[in-house]
Amino acid sequence: MERTEAAIISKDQSKISRRDFVVLSATTVAGVGAAISAWPFLDSMNPASDVLALASIEVDLSPVELGQTLKVLWRGKPVFIRHRTEHEIKEAEDANWRRFPDPQPDSERVKAGHEQWLVMIGVCTHLGCIPLGNSGDYGGWFCPCHGSHYDTSGRIRQGPAPLNLVVPEYKFLSDTKIKLG
Repeated sequence: MERTEAAIISKDQSKISRRDFVVLSATTVAGVGAAISAWPFLDSMNPASDVLALASIEVDLSPVELGQTLKVLWRGKPVFIRHRTEHEIKEAEDANWRRFPDPQPDSERVKAGHEQWLVMIGVCTHLGCIPLGNSGDYGGWFCPCHGSHYDTSGRIRQGPAPLNLVVPEYKFLSDTKIKLG
């Protein structure tokens, strides 16, 4: 009788180990299958090659006349580069910026020694529309979609936009050339 009980116990243990093997194998196959099927989705989150190519760009400012705005595409977004007049600079500096919805002095939005150049991402901070230049109640930019008004420094002055137009990372390579990014 002892042999029969030992045989039954041995047989039950082999079933358990076979069951563990099947569960482990099935889990492994399911995990690998999930990873393989998730790869295209995860890969689609990488930036497109045309956007990566624009990770940093150099822009020649020499053709931009005083009072004009140059529009360039950088990382898939429009960038406004404004060659401001003395009047626009004085207006931006003299404004009571502490009372604005997103208070920021003009000096924080431009590079020292290059105050005549204003560089901003041209996307409204309300819902992502593209504002129109040289318009609005403050002579800067106006978003016709929802009525946001920006001044000559790109600061929000009126309307639903919560923030100023974003100043991207940039540096001057020379007096007439900048590098975005």
